[in-house]
Amino acid sequence: MLSYMLIFGLGVFGLGVAFVLTRGIVSIPVDFGAESPEEAGRLKRIHKAIADGAMAFLTQEYKYIAIFMIGFAFFIGLAINDPSTDNHEGIYTAVSFIFGGLISLAAGFIGMRIATEGNVRTATSARNSIADAFKVALNSGAVMGFGLVGLTVLGLLITYLVMAWLLGVDNNHVLMEVVAGFALGGSTIALFGRVGGGIYTKAADVGADLVGKVEAGIPEDDPRNPAVIADNVGDNVGDVAGMGSDLFGSVAESTCAAMVIGATAFAVANMSTQTDSIMANMYPILISAIGIPISLLTILMIKVRKEEDVAPALKKMLILSSVLMAVAIYFLTTWALPATFEIEGVATTAFQVYLCFLTGLGAGLAIGLFTEYYTSHDFKPVRELADSCETGSATNIIFGLALGFKSVGWSIISIAVAVYIPFTLAGMYGVAVAALGMLGTLVVGLAIDAYGPVSDNAGGIAEMSEMGEEVRERTDVLDAAGNTTAAIGKGFAIGSAILTALALFAAFITRAMHLDPDFSTLELLDPMVLTGLFVGTILPFIFSAQTMRSVGAAAFEMIEEVRHQFRTIPGIMEGTGEPDYKRCVAISTKAALREMIAPSALIIITPLAVGFLFGIEALAGVLLGSLLVGGGLAISSSNSGGAWDNAKKYIEKGHLGGKGTEAHKAAVVGDTVGDPLKDTSGPSLNILIKLMAILSLVFVPFFVEYGGVLSRFIG
Repeated sequence: MLSYMLIFGLGVFGLGVAFVLTRGIVSIPVDFGAESPEEAGRLKRIHKAIADGAMAFLTQEYKYIAIFMIGFAFFIGLAINDPSTDNHEGIYTAVSFIFGGLISLAAGFIGMRIATEGNVRTATSARNSIADAFKVALNSGAVMGFGLVGLTVLGLLITYLVMAWLLGVDNNHVLMEVVAGFALGGSTIALFGRVGGGIYTKAADVGADLVGKVEAGIPEDDPRNPAVIADNVGDNVGDVAGMGSDLFGSVAESTCAAMVIGATAFAVANMSTQTDSIMANMYPILISAIGIPISLLTILMIKVRKEEDVAPALKKMLILSSVLMAVAIYFLTTWALPATFEIEGVATTAFQVYLCFLTGLGAGLAIGLFTEYYTSHDFKPVRELADSCETGSATNIIFGLALGFKSVGWSIISIAVAVYIPFTLAGMYGVAVAALGMLGTLVVGLAIDAYGPVSDNAGGIAEMSEMGEEVRERTDVLDAAGNTTAAIGKGFAIGSAILTALALFAAFITRAMHLDPDFSTLELLDPMVLTGLFVGTILPFIFSAQTMRSVGAAAFEMIEEVRHQFRTIPGIMEGTGEPDYKRCVAISTKAALREMIAPSALIIITPLAVGFLFGIEALAGVLLGSLLVGGGLAISSSNSGGAWDNAKKYIEKGHLGGKGTEAHKAAVVGDTVGDPLKDTSGPSLNILIKLMAILSLVFVPFFVEYGGVLSRFIG
């Protein structure tokens, strides 16, 4: 009972902090400090256009999602049935799935709404000081962090309690799998948010850059460019709402993986008392819950007084929160877990589990620092990339691809360490705890990640509202730091996705062995497993090709529209004609919703089809193949895109001739190529490897009873 109360209290506390921060942000008037009625009017008009555009996209996207969720819930209810029991597992899993989806939608919506409120207020606060602007931008991101993690732990707790009441805590394996339906719901929403939002934002961004900056020679965020509002909207729906749903899925999935793997060890029959069983089962949720007060303490300790403090402050937040979590989780682990216990036939201790958490926490921090090295223009790789722009776009593209490929090495080695040590100490349960360790500082991670698009939007609003050079310089400082932290956030999200998918894979195998007595081990040289491995390796490439092509197709429509408006609207280049911003927003919305269908279908249909036609062994191979290739490809794509972006900004700061030079034009082309890599294909690969794994876990009873129809026929 104490663990329930602690989780509930910390979840409500997280939502309370998000509410207080929101009130503080929206209390600042939209036109705060405006120097003239004309400037105040422009601020209000631009803010309304961005907020309305974001809401229009989410409204349309959520309609499609609602239809899919209801239909897929019916499919889950009909398909999942444990033949050894009569416990309505399918119906309960479907309910859990719907609930997880609703919580994920709420988390994404909260993040998007506060981002659209915070960006204009960051711009207006920049007139006062860099410290005020930083505080508004960071608090806007923190609302997303506290709100999402608070909703996650409350959602998991409510799902567990309701399903335990319906199924009984003695039926631990089935109970944990039903709870996994919650994670499936959250990850399904993340699929649409990441893919649809990523296509939306990059269609607008690429269209705005290629026609505005390269062809027309006008500055970034120039109000004469019809695509700038759609570009700003895209930052909110893709980089905030989509990213939030993605990381919501990671927390829910890694938590459920740990709970499924630990189901046998922490069943009532194997513990001293029912209270001890509940405490141990709640340990994965408690890890995320403890991160809420730790993150608040971290944010309160960070101060920015001058421009030079911004980037170091964000890095300090990551390091400080990691150190505080390391201390807090030591006491939590020794309190919640028995001193010694056996899991998956291996004896382990609470301290060994703590070391698993510590390994994941350290690996996450290492990935962040490696990502910063390869994507920040403070370091050699990005400066070399900027130098390559002096010889044209081709050499810039070559150097950027090489940088991305090279950057994979140390990040994957960090993940390998975070797999080997926990597996040695506590089996696959240790790997799941390591994934939670990587996500332990999620509130801070989300705060600095969402800070990036808020600052980027603030710069655009300052430019479009003609707020003056000093304001734009301050927002550029915030944006520059946000670019690097956004790249770090993507690396962090990818690393946690790899560990989460591996833990889900282990839970999938564990559950399959429990249900099917004929499936006792997984042989790598089994023909079905080996064939599945090869098939799995092609999925990340097909998925990346689909999402990249989708961005290209949507961007083509945007480019044609911007060109059309430049040609046909009188006075648009002179600043006397009004661009049709709504038309560009509508194009991005329609294209994103259309183009996200094919990649989404690939992720959802593949594991269901392989499991049904070829069975557990073939599906296991597909999951491993897609995980191993998808993780590396995601890191490479994300880091190449981030490096191209910051190489462009390095030149725009005055290096290598600055804006308007041939080197700058080459850098813009590289950034345009990198945009869909870092904001669409790369981050969306997280969803590929996680969603296929959680789908496979939830549908294990279906595969055990009905799967392998084609393989049996061939045999």
